[in-house]
Amino acid sequence: QVQFVESGGGLVQPGGSLRLSCAASGNIFRRYTMAWYRQAPGKQREWVATVTPGGGTNYADSVKGRFAISRDNAKNTVYLQMNSLKPEDTAVYFCNAEGAFRSGWGQGTQVTVSS
Repeated sequence: QVQFVESGGGLVQPGGSLRLSCAASGNIFRRYTMAWYRQAPGKQREWVATVTPGGGTNYADSVKGRFAISRDNAKNTVYLQMNSLKPEDTAVYFCNAEGAFRSGWGQGTQVTVSS
């Protein structure tokens, strides 16, 4: 079925920015509601942000005003622009489709916020 490959993570200082990318396989990407999740060591995976096929967005309270999710349907790609990063944002970040199109979890991309 559909595969999602995350990239763009790395080490950044507090207050810095990163832009994550999620590349999707398949030919029905435009119908998916897409989401970013993250998982810190020893903690459960948590939802971060969602973007609908029409471009509508929703965010977890912990990232609202700092993160922005977007999509480029022509490239089968979802992005997560992360600004004003905090140490508590440190986690492995995953993307996936929501609802009936949910697929297996990929490897994710590591984001580390530290001085």
